[in-house]
Amino acid sequence: MRTTPQLAVMLTLIATFFWGSNFQVTKFALVSLPPWTASVERFFFAVICIFIFLAWKEGIHGKVLKQNWRVFVVLGAIGVAGFNGAFFVGLQSSSPITAALIMATTPISANILEAVIYRRMPEFVRVVGMVISLLGVALVITNGQLFFGGAVQVATGDMIIFVGSLGWAIYTVGTRVFVSGATPLETTSWTMLFGAVILVFIAFFVESPVPALSAGTFESHLACIYIGIGGSTFAYLFWNMGIAIRGAGKTAIFFNFVPIFALAIQVMMGDIPSLAQVIGIVITIVGVLLGQGGIAVWSVFRGDAKNNRL
Repeated sequence: MRTTPQLAVMLTLIATFFWGSNFQVTKFALVSLPPWTASVERFFFAVICIFIFLAWKEGIHGKVLKQNWRVFVVLGAIGVAGFNGAFFVGLQSSSPITAALIMATTPISANILEAVIYRRMPEFVRVVGMVISLLGVALVITNGQLFFGGAVQVATGDMIIFVGSLGWAIYTVGTRVFVSGATPLETTSWTMLFGAVILVFIAFFVESPVPALSAGTFESHLACIYIGIGGSTFAYLFWNMGIAIRGAGKTAIFFNFVPIFALAIQVMMGDIPSLAQVIGIVITIVGVLLGQGGIAVWSVFRGDAKNNRL
């Protein structure tokens, strides 16, 4: 079956739905599993699936590993073990929608970090977008108390997830700057493998993963399978299919659907955000759109849609 631009859009939306649902599903995983153990179980399934896909799609090449193994280990430690450890630990006290909004600012952080590495000033609109999005996140995290008075209370998990988002920004830039001669799929597969191995060591050091897995409920294990296969492997696969058909710029704009899906799922679960949080959500998404050049991309997307009309 030929992948049309319309199908690519649908697959991209499915990928963002998987990522948006990860935040709420992770809460189910953490009901009976400790965070590091749950993260290990997630990547057990994710690594198996991603390497099956790598072997089928591109083949496994030892030369790529030999050339980049040190970089893969470091990036796996930061972007897989560090980020996902922070994600699981942070969600013990953070809400899914807050976590999603914090993660939505990651592409802007990556753009600014890349500008620092290459010693060039980031575009003014990206800096403005970053500031606006951070204000929106602050509004959500503090439930409006930061701007409307009252005692400001920030969950420890929110700060942990923010640190994790910075780790993901470093990973994103690092894969472009330090990896050589590897495809995106190879980079993802090997960093995921090394990150999973590091997660195993951390889990055995701070938790007791074997007894914890034995005591975990069926629902928690099912949640780990979902975020390992659907929220990791299929999401990545569909996202990259979208990039291959429509290009990176037109696909990147869809990342802003992640917090929207996370919010929709949270509402369906009966957790209604306050008015201040809804305003913060809108401000954050506007800031992210500005920071990613979303307005220009959206104009291109509209033009692309017109060109593909039958």
